[in-house]
Amino acid sequence: MLAEGSLGATNMREDTHRDGNADTGDLIAADGTIKWFDGTRGFGFAVADDPALGDILIHFSVLQPHGRRSLPEGARVETRAVLRGRGYQAREIVGIDLTGAVEEVQPRARREGDRIDPVSLIDHAGSFEGVTVKWFNRLKGYGFLVRDSDGSDVFVHMETLRRAGLTGIEPDLPMRARIADAHKGPLAVVVEERRAEDQ
Repeated sequence: MLAEGSLGATNMREDTHRDGNADTGDLIAADGTIKWFDGTRGFGFAVADDPALGDILIHFSVLQPHGRRSLPEGARVETRAVLRGRGYQAREIVGIDLTGAVEEVQPRARREGDRIDPVSLIDHAGSFEGVTVKWFNRLKGYGFLVRDSDGSDVFVHMETLRRAGLTGIEPDLPMRARIADAHKGPLAVVVEERRAEDQ
């Protein structure tokens, strides 16, 4: 028997986030392991111990009696499930066991001084030198350049590009940069596109 409480009444509410099909069978006991759960969307799936059942849809509403809105990957659930048009869906969670659950990684709090303002290092940067774009991810807001002189990586932040009037850069683009030594390595503090006469 799995730990962490039990549920009295079966939740027979129609969940409209998946499909409009009605239940097509009786409630059955179905145990499984959480494969993934999206707390924002409010549902996830457990891999049933019985391969014939496939994945079991877990909606957050059946977790509420247990004081939860989501479940971590690897958590074991003991359910009462019903067959619907696209597979089994949990109508009741009888027990939850978090023993084998994968602990969710909490974002590390930013310490004062972790992030360096590139502008503050301009006075300590060298002269312009040739670099080539290695990669840049606009969503992450940073990327890396490669020094022409020795092939070493140089970190570049989106703010540095914005100051140069650039919205993004593509791999293999030749550029020039002024580079300073930061506590995590070389950092581009000023960049500009390389002119034809500089190449």
